[in-house]
Amino acid sequence: MNKELLQKELMYRTSRSGGAGGQHVNKVESKVTLVWNVNASEVLTEDEKTRVLQKLTNRLNKEGVLQMEASTERSQIKNKEIVTIRFFDLLHQALKKEKKRLATKIPKSQILDRLDRKKKQSQKKQNRKKNYNAEW
Repeated sequence: MNKELLQKELMYRTSRSGGAGGQHVNKVESKVTLVWNVNASEVLTEDEKTRVLQKLTNRLNKEGVLQMEASTERSQIKNKEIVTIRFFDLLHQALKKEKKRLATKIPKSQILDRLDRKKKQSQKKQNRKKNYNAEW
């Protein structure tokens, strides 16, 4: 995956940030929205595209477009850097192949320890019972 080529496929939109902030937030378009169409990507292979579509289904719209926003900073440039870094982190996580778990047998010592603990707990509870027949 070539980051430079992929970055050329990204589209950025700016808008005014919401929330409190006074005059600055009302007149400056500092919120940045990153838009990327997975299906139209020429950088990713078909296998990578299907993996991204599967892993990011809840973040994509019906057309397969990913939109991410950043509005934490006062500067549009910083917000653009933040959303780009978040995008590449998300894409890296989506493309990472998960290792399959190897099924292992439980060691005999652990099984014996568990059974021993159960016996001790059972004995403890048995000792709490009163033997009414012995008192007569």
